[in-house]
Amino acid sequence: MIRVGIIGGSGYAAGELLRILIYHPDVELKWVHSRTVAGQRIVDVHQGLHGEIDMNFTSSIDLRSIDVLFCCRPAGKTREFIETHTIPEDLKIIDLSRDFRLAEEAEDFVYGLSELNRKPMVRGASRVANPGCLAMAVELSLLPLAKNLLLNSDIHTTVLTGATSEGAERRPTTHYAWRNNNAVVYRPFRHTQEAEILQTLQALQQSFNSRLHMVPIRGPFSRGIMAVTYLDCPLELPEIIKIYQDYFSDHNFTHITSKIPDLKDVVNTNKCIIHLDKIDGRLLITAVIDNLLKGAAGNAVHTMNLLFGLSETTGLTMKSAAF
Repeated sequence: MIRVGIIGGSGYAAGELLRILIYHPDVELKWVHSRTVAGQRIVDVHQGLHGEIDMNFTSSIDLRSIDVLFCCRPAGKTREFIETHTIPEDLKIIDLSRDFRLAEEAEDFVYGLSELNRKPMVRGASRVANPGCLAMAVELSLLPLAKNLLLNSDIHTTVLTGATSEGAERRPTTHYAWRNNNAVVYRPFRHTQEAEILQTLQALQQSFNSRLHMVPIRGPFSRGIMAVTYLDCPLELPEIIKIYQDYFSDHNFTHITSKIPDLKDVVNTNKCIIHLDKIDGRLLITAVIDNLLKGAAGNAVHTMNLLFGLSETTGLTMKSAAF
């Protein structure tokens, strides 16, 4: 059994992580740490887990009692944690913050996009930086093109995100009265996750030097991300579809569909569904994911499965919300 510890256990991503790990056949959950709700029952914070777990949040951390640590604290806190604690040499770490995503900050962390970096995770990596949720949707939209050196024009992408993408901390833009029946652009062309997207694309296509124009939009719903991307591409649509199908043929969670997907096709799953179209010479790519699963906790468990030599889908076969 893989012994698991979690720090930052009170947030949305941690709640989804718990929901998966409770039923993962190869996991023993040892402790869930939280500074803000230590001593409280986990089900009093993550109410959807009533009847499924009987544990309290703890204020103590025993790194020698676990095999893997999931870090679900805010940006900057994982780096601080590692610098202020003695980390056992054989402890694996999966970070869900953005502390180690960029190459200049990564130290010995592998960027946790299995559709790009599965080999290093299978072959002995011990520390993984989970991608950002917006980055995940855009990167999966473009990886096949980058591999085939087809990113040769500016990329335009609009990314519509649910409220849970901003985390569980209360702020004006997550209040129901503000978010419901509302939408707003935020951080256009300046989002913090643009850098990791560019880094990922350049890892496959070193000649890529075009601009990424990303416009994120806060949407009036709780979960999900839809990334709508367009760019110039000289190939005909059937050839493009084949390139995508070939790229993702041995990846379990990304699927190409002939129908434009709905968010509900992926909410509550670890899937990414991609639709491709060619209109007036431009390639239009629509990708949907669940920001808390494929964009966070689900991908983190997928990463854990790779690090420990398990089947990639273990614990991750989930049903979409659908209705």
